[in-house]
Amino acid sequence: MPNTAAVFLVWAGESSAYLAKTSMLRRRLARILRPPEGGRSLSLRSVFTRIEYWQTGSAFESTLLHYELAKRHFPESYLKLTRLRMPAYVRLILSNEFPRTQVTTRMTGGASLYYGPFRTRGSAEQFETQLLDLFQVRRCQDNLEPRPEHPGCIYGEMNMCLRPCQQVVSVEEYRSEANRVAHFLETNGAAALSGAEAARDRLSDEMNFEEAARQHKRIERIQGVLALRDDLVRDIERLYVIVIAKSALPDAVTLWFCCRGTWQAPVQFALASDVSLDRRLRDLIGGLQPEQARLSDREEHLALLARWAYSSWRDGELLLFDALDRAPYRKLVRAISRVHAGA
Repeated sequence: MPNTAAVFLVWAGESSAYLAKTSMLRRRLARILRPPEGGRSLSLRSVFTRIEYWQTGSAFESTLLHYELAKRHFPESYLKLTRLRMPAYVRLILSNEFPRTQVTTRMTGGASLYYGPFRTRGSAEQFETQLLDLFQVRRCQDNLEPRPEHPGCIYGEMNMCLRPCQQVVSVEEYRSEANRVAHFLETNGAAALSGAEAARDRLSDEMNFEEAARQHKRIERIQGVLALRDDLVRDIERLYVIVIAKSALPDAVTLWFCCRGTWQAPVQFALASDVSLDRRLRDLIGGLQPEQARLSDREEHLALLARWAYSSWRDGELLLFDALDRAPYRKLVRAISRVHAGA
């Protein structure tokens, strides 16, 4: 067997016995198939009947393939086997009559906007706290029963909440503020930032320096909030990813597309061709028909993306964009060249 990176499955009769990934296949199998010795070292020599293996070109490919095989052969315990942890998101619950945010690691049905995945839960909580400082949506987690005699909370007293619990605003007025939060997240703060900059410049031209200074403070606060997130963090409905990694095939790279949180089938992209890279990539991406996985599968696909993107062993290149028709072809061509040169 080749002594290369691979994912392998050791069979014992008709039941799968052992699934693992390795960077050196022959050495790993020699170790687990040697005669049993004293101690606790694993030996499958006396039970195995056959071995299947799949060569991989990168750690990223090994991670995805290991997950797929574990889910197929160990449906009851694959999450434990792959040690897959769900990342944190800031969720804007739009199905509630009075929308609110929460930090969560799970995706559920209903109208919601998920913003992430974040590197840690702590970074998601910090982002949520400073995001809410920019708007006047509620921070309480209760199901509200608005009434004028409601005691309210400290945020209402500090004018940091519209106080829907006390019926200070109507449902429609509160929903308008929640929509501003949604728009901020959908655009990664770009719309709010450009609006504040335009207002500051206009006020400066009008010699209204006091109000211009306030707008400048708001710009700094928006920039501070946006600085708390990594590049991977965005509305998952606008999260499109291309991962470029080495291929097990010669003179080729492997392209993975993650569209709105769903991994598509990998593409083995050969470099030897009479047609330019740019033209071939435009034909490839233009012809994609992205599949949409179930919500539970998207949750796991995004967890795999976050594990690789935030890891110390990350290999290959990562490109992010908002839609397939906005694919960064020039960056993609350069990334393919770098990965191939590194291979």
